[in-house]
Amino acid sequence: MVVVLSLGVLSLVVGGCACVVWAARGGPRWARVVATGTLAAGELLRASGKNRTGGGDDDGD
Repeated sequence: MVVVLSLGVLSLVVGGCACVVWAARGGPRWARVVATGTLAAGELLRASGKNRTGGGDDDGD
């Protein structure tokens, strides 16, 4: 069951990355919507990782 779930998550990640690339090259509207969702999810994960590590500015910005 864990393997099936992991493969499902992996396929969503790969599909989302493909849509980001496709949308950057002028893909259809649905690809741009999926790309926007993928980028937003990535930003949320990035922000949650910073909160877990104490909220310090690790990247020097």
